[in-house]
Amino acid sequence: MEYPNLFKEGKIGNLTLKNRVVMPPMGTNLAGPEGEVTNHLIAYYEERAKGGTGLIIVEFTCIDYEYGKGFIRQLRLDDDRFIPGIHRVANVVHNYGAKVFVQIHHAGRQSNSSLINGKQIVAPSNVACAAVGEEPRELTTAEVKELVNKFVQTAIRCKQAGIDGVEVHGAHGYLINQFLSPEANLRTDEYGGSFENRMRFLEEIIIGIKENCGKDYPVTVRLSVDEFIEGGIDLELGKDISRYLEKLGVDGLHISCGTYDSMDKIIESPLFEQGWRVYLAEEIKKEVNIPVITVGSIREPQFVENILSEGRADFVAIGRGLIADPEWVNKTMEGRDAEIRKCINCLHCIHSAMGNSHVLCSINARAGRELEFKELQHLPPDENRHVVIVGGGPGGMEAARILSLKGYDVTLFEKNNKLGGQLHLVTDPIYRKKMTWHIDYLSNEMKRLNIDVRMNTEATVEEITSFNPYAVLLATGGRPMLPQVEGNDLGHVYTYEDVKLQEKVFTNSKVTVVGSGMICHGTTRRLAEAGNDVTFVEIPTEASKRIGADTRLRLLEKLKQVNVGIVTDHKLERVLPNSIIVEDLVSGKHSELEAEYIVVAMGIGAYNPLEEPLREQMENVFVLGDAVGYSSLGEATRDGFEKAYFLESLVTHNREEEVSQTV
Repeated sequence: MEYPNLFKEGKIGNLTLKNRVVMPPMGTNLAGPEGEVTNHLIAYYEERAKGGTGLIIVEFTCIDYEYGKGFIRQLRLDDDRFIPGIHRVANVVHNYGAKVFVQIHHAGRQSNSSLINGKQIVAPSNVACAAVGEEPRELTTAEVKELVNKFVQTAIRCKQAGIDGVEVHGAHGYLINQFLSPEANLRTDEYGGSFENRMRFLEEIIIGIKENCGKDYPVTVRLSVDEFIEGGIDLELGKDISRYLEKLGVDGLHISCGTYDSMDKIIESPLFEQGWRVYLAEEIKKEVNIPVITVGSIREPQFVENILSEGRADFVAIGRGLIADPEWVNKTMEGRDAEIRKCINCLHCIHSAMGNSHVLCSINARAGRELEFKELQHLPPDENRHVVIVGGGPGGMEAARILSLKGYDVTLFEKNNKLGGQLHLVTDPIYRKKMTWHIDYLSNEMKRLNIDVRMNTEATVEEITSFNPYAVLLATGGRPMLPQVEGNDLGHVYTYEDVKLQEKVFTNSKVTVVGSGMICHGTTRRLAEAGNDVTFVEIPTEASKRIGADTRLRLLEKLKQVNVGIVTDHKLERVLPNSIIVEDLVSGKHSELEAEYIVVAMGIGAYNPLEEPLREQMENVFVLGDAVGYSSLGEATRDGFEKAYFLESLVTHNREEEVSQTV
């Protein structure tokens, strides 16, 4: 076997796992309005168990919905009436030979009053979390003891529900982490002060679970062994905590880091290297003899194998990687590495789950929607239908992939010499590598499925109609948008595409970049690194809304490191031959910024020249992705997937509309 360590059985306590891959707990927002298990949540976990994962740790599950809630639709198990739902999760995971834990959790000061019906949040001490911005009420000693009991009772319910073990959430700045941290715990009773006193809350939880569920019932603890905040837990203290927990009889440690005040260390943006925090697990493994689980943007099978073969950890948690591709393990085991749809760290899943939606994925349109898209509808064996797709970007290739799997003959036209479309415009070295993963995945799928891809070919109406196709999907993408201001057509105004495609090369020039978003930041840094004097004027765009606050600050810091001048909170008013006029959004004051050249990176607008002439000659013409006006990878992927999945229904709808108009 190519990856012998990855597929070696492993043990946590007396529980045997079929391989070394763990799905870590990740909030999905797929629970019901009262925190109950739903069919959508069951289908989501079933997909990951079916895909070969050895251990699934179900997302953080609340032990006290009155004060401990940390998510809008957080799963809960603080009452016996929720046991049957958890039992259904256990059964479906077990059907595929996987094991399942539940992570038990209380948010503490990282809840907020809007989540708990306007009540004041609680914590070990009345020390606020800066990221939340609400002062918590200090728990009384009696309340602390009651919370110990609630953790224990939730663990008992897990065992009753057929769950194989529990993970106690002591990481990421939540309640247990707050008791452990000298920054958050300023108590003067038996639960604060000395190291032993700060450990007491977690210690009593562990002892209580073991006494009530049995010594052989596996208990792991997730830890932030470095909080990356001043005065908090650092790695040396993390080692002390880990050794102490081993002596208490904990069966394994799941090593993480960060709190809400260092959120970018918990949920990494594309700017972090693969496996950047494995070193934390490696250091803890040197201190303990119980199994250690590592985590942190781990995507490639060989990377996992290296971690295990080098003894840096005993198990590897693949989180967002299993959202992007639930079959990660099976594909690896079957030698289908090139078919793995690797997570690109774009944070789409996080933003969707933390917003008003549930977990979604920019490259896997089925994630969180498994019940909506159960099986592909295959063509009858005696039918032969041809579909033409114009455009080899992510939306076009996703549509081609799905249609081919359904049995269609697909011809895809791409006017350039490479597939991937706008994905090639990402220039940050780390993010570019991840985006290349997705380009390679889709390109490989075109080859694997024997799709007729015609490169360097700009499709014409005559050529398309010559196929007499069942349908045509136009994924012709978009073109860079220009600001609607006076002077935007002057000769010294260029777009980010001009820079990235090297249609205009700048050297030793004074360049002002106007816009926002990942591509804008990459363009700005590229210009600065080429030796230009660069000023970045940040103008809000749709693309900028998809960047989290922490990622934005990190990007701005990168620009400062290459001496880029930064102007924020302004809007562009006018372009002049040698400068631009901007307005301060706070004061309303206008100012003039010198600019020899101007590069605009404000997103893209739809480009769709074929739709109208094609509709004059045939019925079933559909437009998708950027050509519709969408502007993100997630939107393009979803649109390509859904139009391919529902193509027959779309065609039927077209016919019905035509009949009704005729009548």
